[in-house]
Amino acid sequence: MIIYKSDNTKGELSQTACINDLKIGDIIYLSGTLVTGRDEVYHRVVEENKMPPIDIKETAIYHAGPIVKENAAPCKWELVSIGPTTSMRMEKWAADFLQKTGVKIMLGKGGMGEKTAQACRELKAIHCVYPGGCAVLGASQIEKIDDCIWSEFGMAECLWVMRSQGFGPLIVSIDTYGNNLFTDNMANYSKNVKNILQ
Repeated sequence: MIIYKSDNTKGELSQTACINDLKIGDIIYLSGTLVTGRDEVYHRVVEENKMPPIDIKETAIYHAGPIVKENAAPCKWELVSIGPTTSMRMEKWAADFLQKTGVKIMLGKGGMGEKTAQACRELKAIHCVYPGGCAVLGASQIEKIDDCIWSEFGMAECLWVMRSQGFGPLIVSIDTYGNNLFTDNMANYSKNVKNILQ
């Protein structure tokens, strides 16, 4: 997986060698293998202790329910849209999922909780937010669908294996130090509201 970081002042992209260099609030783009997975995939890996038949270590998992059109060969699948689903739905499994799979980047809508932040700190992983309402844009940033795993879950829930090119913008919401953008913002807002009301 290649990570490109955006310079917030100039809008220029530079390749980042290590996710440890990323901080909450950074804007990044990803190129490389991207898999999708949500409730059913997380449940199967963590609760049923069944690993996917491919190695997803060091990759990114996108909490999404893509719409995919099946075609005749040579391009078996055509991605129509791929918008994010709420990452907090995976909170109860995320720490164990990261431990078992070696995934380093989770993407989705909204933030995640303290258990995931702690796992990101311990396992050197991150969570990023993909903007809602950008499902068609997301599809345009996927070069190819390589595989469909656990198709019995249905289109939205199975594990799709894709090749991304400049997938983003993604906002780092939990970094490898366990900092949590959503938690920090909530604390700042609460403090400011108290100050305003005094």
